[in-house]
Amino acid sequence: MEAGRQSSPKAADALATLCEVYWFPLYAYVRRHGHSIDDAQDLTQAFFVHLLDNQTLRVADRERGRFRSFLLASMKHFLAKQWRRDTAQKRGGGRAPLSLDFEDGETRYRLEPSHEATPEKLFERQWALTLLARALASLRAEFEASGKAARFARLKMFVGGEKSTVPYRELADQLEMSEGAVKVAIHRMRRRYRALLREEIQHTVGAPDNGEEVADELRRLFDALTL
Repeated sequence: MEAGRQSSPKAADALATLCEVYWFPLYAYVRRHGHSIDDAQDLTQAFFVHLLDNQTLRVADRERGRFRSFLLASMKHFLAKQWRRDTAQKRGGGRAPLSLDFEDGETRYRLEPSHEATPEKLFERQWALTLLARALASLRAEFEASGKAARFARLKMFVGGEKSTVPYRELADQLEMSEGAVKVAIHRMRRRYRALLREEIQHTVGAPDNGEEVADELRRLFDALTL
């Protein structure tokens, strides 16, 4: 993975992307583990600094398993070493803190059901939601780039297989399309969304998409949504 190659000029950008995409599932895991808001923020921040400073990402290859599993195992090991707030700050070595929106993260965490889901299950759920959101954002960007932002806004509810309370005929009138064209557009959106989701998953399994591994990860992620 590019984030693990510190000799690469793209390593810093790769790590920034890594943090932006995957920090919240780890933060939710730390919070559900019983850490306070302040400690969870510091531990999450320090964890990513630890990955960079110690070149830990160099071992995040295919032999070590899926990137999702690698990050969770790394965080467990990190917490087991009792890297509390004061220790975490010292370990940062003066490195500038990473830009993570913890205020938004805590708001999202408080929206989680108060059932007895384990930290591991909560991590898996948030990982799945992150991937789904990433795929949807990519789909939105494609529609906006092609000047079809309004079409995306009207039809995005269908991407996840939801049923609209608005009849196809009414949607067709709103979009100035035929009813048949709306149905075709929805079918294509769903197909493209599935392809983008597979691409997102592909980035986390680190192996050529032979279909089986990505499909297995996809099943695991959707299972994680049924807490």
